[in-house]
Amino acid sequence: MDYSILDFLTMLGAVALFLYGMKLMSEGLQKVAGDKLRNILAVMTNNRFLGTLTGIFVTALVQSSSATTVMVVSFVNAGLLTLAQSMAVIMGANVGTTVTAWVIALFGFKVNISLFVLPIVAVSLPFFISASSKRNSWGEFLLGFAFLFLGLDYLKDSVPDLKASPEIFAVLTEYTSMGYFSILIFMAIGAVLTMIVQASSATLAIALIMCSKGWITFDIAAAMILGGNIGTCITPILASISGNLSAKRAAMGHFLFNFLGTVWVMALYYPFIKLIVWMSAEYGPGSPNALYEFVETTDPVIVNQLNDNTLDLSVVKNSAMKLEFENMQFAVSYSLSLFHTVFNVINLFVMIWMTNIYVYIVTKLLKAKPNEDEEFSLRYISSGVIDSSEMGLVQVSMETKLFGKKTYKMFNYTKNMFKEKENSENFRVLLEKVEKYENITDKTEIEIGNYLNHINNTSLSLRGEKTVRSLYKIVDEIESIGDSCYNLAKNLVRKNEFCTIFTSDINNNIEMMLGKTDDAIAHMVAVLSKNVISDTDMNNAYNKEDEINNFRNQLKHNNIEDVNKEKYSYITGIIYMDIVSECEKIGDYVINVMEAIKEKRTNDFMF
Repeated sequence: MDYSILDFLTMLGAVALFLYGMKLMSEGLQKVAGDKLRNILAVMTNNRFLGTLTGIFVTALVQSSSATTVMVVSFVNAGLLTLAQSMAVIMGANVGTTVTAWVIALFGFKVNISLFVLPIVAVSLPFFISASSKRNSWGEFLLGFAFLFLGLDYLKDSVPDLKASPEIFAVLTEYTSMGYFSILIFMAIGAVLTMIVQASSATLAIALIMCSKGWITFDIAAAMILGGNIGTCITPILASISGNLSAKRAAMGHFLFNFLGTVWVMALYYPFIKLIVWMSAEYGPGSPNALYEFVETTDPVIVNQLNDNTLDLSVVKNSAMKLEFENMQFAVSYSLSLFHTVFNVINLFVMIWMTNIYVYIVTKLLKAKPNEDEEFSLRYISSGVIDSSEMGLVQVSMETKLFGKKTYKMFNYTKNMFKEKENSENFRVLLEKVEKYENITDKTEIEIGNYLNHINNTSLSLRGEKTVRSLYKIVDEIESIGDSCYNLAKNLVRKNEFCTIFTSDINNNIEMMLGKTDDAIAHMVAVLSKNVISDTDMNNAYNKEDEINNFRNQLKHNNIEDVNKEKYSYITGIIYMDIVSECEKIGDYVINVMEAIKEKRTNDFMF
């Protein structure tokens, strides 16, 4: 068998098509049921069993444990789940991912799904051209389903035959008959392959194909699946890199769970394999070892014809052999799926009682660093891996809440500057804090905006697109509040440069204006932090803005009279009115944020 570069590229393309199909399926389902998925994860309680069932359900639905664990890491990052709750969901996700194996085993090997690929694509077309966003998402799901199995079908024909020792895989043939050492090698291959493609399902599919063609033994294929279980940890680890400490701990907990689970299986590997073989032979379609034994004792030409579907079936003997071969292939795929499921279920039942131990271990391994406050960092969104754009909106919303709180903190520093003497040490320290927060707010707006651009450039539901537009506006207006806070501080510096002295009336008026502005911002931050916004909230916001506007008009009128009466200098009046105007601008920005929050609430279940 000659294995060319073209064949290798075909295999890579088949893997890419398989992964793209999974991505389309996952994103299509998440758009259809995105709110429900987020609700399920967001309302988790401390009940570890409920968390486990949630992980199983969500992973079975989105067909990807990596997608679920990335969501979990993001939700821990966002404070929606505790570390203990996340561990229960992650454990459940490992069981839920076995559904993918069964789908591939039952449809990919028992049914010639490739015959239905084009009809499925045809059925999906009316959904795509529909005006309904929900039907578009269902069309995306159907197309993803078709691509997944089309990729699987191509994989069957493009994965190299190890027995023929093609150059690209020749080195592996030397390690397929070295006993336990072979198991370790192929487990490492499965882990590395999964890390590269970031999907254990692709590794599982390749192992299924190689074993179902009789190129590797059942125990070696099972080792590859075990390796994929460890390799899949790379996705949440990447997602947690730019996350907070809790997110990193959740990703570490996921790794420990998978690693320690693999350790006990490797310690009892051959007895465990014998158990699976016995279960499949007694209660399933047959022993998974039968196919490899058949391949070893049958003419290689006939085996190749069976694998390539070129055997002359007009001969009765050949037709019976083909049927027997297909049954043995199904036994292999069934047994590997059974191995994957039994391993993860036992792992779950053993490890679920150790949730608090896992939390203790990762807390000790990853300790909090002191003095991390007042430094720029995105706490809730990751600039690295994001598996679902729809789910990413939750992280952006949480980051926006924090953005509002940081800006309010900046305003308080600015307000406190008015109470300090311009040449004092406290004034200088507060000015430095305001300048630092000006830099933080600018960077935060850019990073959140870039993240929203990333989400907006992916396939979003109509509801998601409207939510993105609202978030753009909210982030922009909050950053404008930060700019005004900085301008307030600069006016105080300018006052000192001009050696200007405010009268007691000016100081009292500024204090009152700052107080009204403080009330408006505090109200905005409180609404940002809630899951609902009521008409009362909006009315209160409008009333506060009216108070600020009316007070501003009153102060402007009085300022003209006081300057004419020479109660203070003209430059003093300018700086005074600039401060008042900045406070009025903040009031306007707050209203804009409130209106955008209200608009967002009509599009999304949660802010």
